[in-house]
Amino acid sequence: MTAEVDAGTIRTEARGGVLHMCASRPAKRNSYTPWMVEALARAYTALEREPDLRCGLLYAEGGDFTTGLDLALYAPLFRRGETGVPADCVDPFGLREPWRSKPVVVAIQGRCYTHGIELALAADIAVCERSSRFAQLEVQRGIMPAGGATVRLVERAGWGRAMRWLLTGEPFDADQALHCGLAQEVVADGEGLARAGAIADSIARAAPLAVQAVIASARASTSGAARQSELTALAARQARLAATEDAAEGVASFVERRQAVFRGR
Repeated sequence: MTAEVDAGTIRTEARGGVLHMCASRPAKRNSYTPWMVEALARAYTALEREPDLRCGLLYAEGGDFTTGLDLALYAPLFRRGETGVPADCVDPFGLREPWRSKPVVVAIQGRCYTHGIELALAADIAVCERSSRFAQLEVQRGIMPAGGATVRLVERAGWGRAMRWLLTGEPFDADQALHCGLAQEVVADGEGLARAGAIADSIARAAPLAVQAVIASARASTSGAARQSELTALAARQARLAATEDAAEGVASFVERRQAVFRGR
């Protein structure tokens, strides 16, 4: 099945119990539009609802996993405190119910920026290629990560390592991604999708109820009230930032491809 969206596509295909989900907007280095996020949410929902599907595999066409959200298109949603995920769908960022009960494996190549990191953190296993590059760039655009990185990267990497990347927006490489728990394997360039697919196939061959029980147990161990409260509050925090002059400057600098000048207001 294929979910066509304006300015981007999420192609989906079921193969042996694995739902392949391919993001395709290569002319824009797979930067996500709101329509792509909605289509991805509907793909995650199909994974959850179809009994014959046991695992999801998320990847992207071309040389880059994603350079992030298309900020010019997303800025109005941020100001309204919206995420682009329909209320009746499973959230690919895992910020609210209904919770995903089936595993997702991610294959990363090239650039993986902002929400791409957050999609990987919200999934279960991520494989990245040796030349992959990562960056959580939001603070350079006057906004903040609102897809869970401020919670999950701290959990995975510890406070200092997480803040090193969250507070600067500077890039980091595949070994650093492995070191901070964002990636679980680093493979040679060109081998990421095959390796991630092999992991997804292995999961799909396992007992599905046992796999889902493992995920439920692991989620329960990390789902304290304070943690969930912050995940739920991210959209509201982003909305407040998106209304500032600095956020407007961030969008303008993004569109004009220049360094932003922030004034703290």
